[in-house]
Amino acid sequence: MDDELRRTIEHAVAADGGAQWGRVRATGWAEAWSLDIGDRRHFVKIASGDSADMIVCEADGLRALAKTRTVRVPAVAASGSSGPWAFLVTEWLDMAGPADARLGAALAQLHRAPTPHGPRGERYGWHRDNWIGATPQANAWSDDWTTFFRDRRLAPQLALAKANGFGDELGADGERLLVAVPALLRGHAPVASLVHGDLWGGNAATLRDGEGAVFDPAAYVGDREVDVAMSELFGGFDAGFRAAYEARWPLDAGYPLRRDLYNCYHLLNHVNLFGGGHVARARRTMAALVASAH
Repeated sequence: MDDELRRTIEHAVAADGGAQWGRVRATGWAEAWSLDIGDRRHFVKIASGDSADMIVCEADGLRALAKTRTVRVPAVAASGSSGPWAFLVTEWLDMAGPADARLGAALAQLHRAPTPHGPRGERYGWHRDNWIGATPQANAWSDDWTTFFRDRRLAPQLALAKANGFGDELGADGERLLVAVPALLRGHAPVASLVHGDLWGGNAATLRDGEGAVFDPAAYVGDREVDVAMSELFGGFDAGFRAAYEARWPLDAGYPLRRDLYNCYHLLNHVNLFGGGHVARARRTMAALVASAH
């Protein structure tokens, strides 16, 4: 980290000398640091170039979730830019284990929180596009959930997969799936909920004080079931999480089929982010969904 960026961040969090920095990790798109100022510890994420917008969107999502006062997220201490760099400074969370019942209950509260609407009262979308991992996520408003999920979620991932060279393996099944989406979601008119949007086990935890927390959101207004579905995709949530969620807001009939449809978005994203090792699972899922639509 260069000195100018370091000074900008320290000024943003009112560090009056004595700041102690430690490198936490680096990914393909960002660097993470710890920043200690007296007895305050912060988590700092920085990114440059095309990845800088991911930092901006993460701050936006954290603030939106925090505003609901339902689920614990790391409080944003500062965000901004310096030269080519964007930065996000949050409180440091001490994590103790996987997400459990306390987070399940809080997630149900989040999903019941009031939501913003589009300029013409549209129920599903967000005020800006953002990111799902390192993939752009389109969020243009729509008043029809089926249209939103087909055109803003599945279709862009399939188009990107084709551009990334997976058209021969996924193209035909993908086209059939897009046609099948209205049948798969027939009769389902979900309540508009603010969702985390990327709720896998690595983005949720139980803290040392026992409270559940989420972070790294890909927030938008959609069907609450997308969060519950993703919590089942890669593990990392204990059995009490789902039970506590359903005790406060039971899932609607037909959820298992919608779970697989919603998780297909993330499977396709894994194809686009990490390559061909995820193609077979995505293809099997799409074929099963198409068969279920008939």
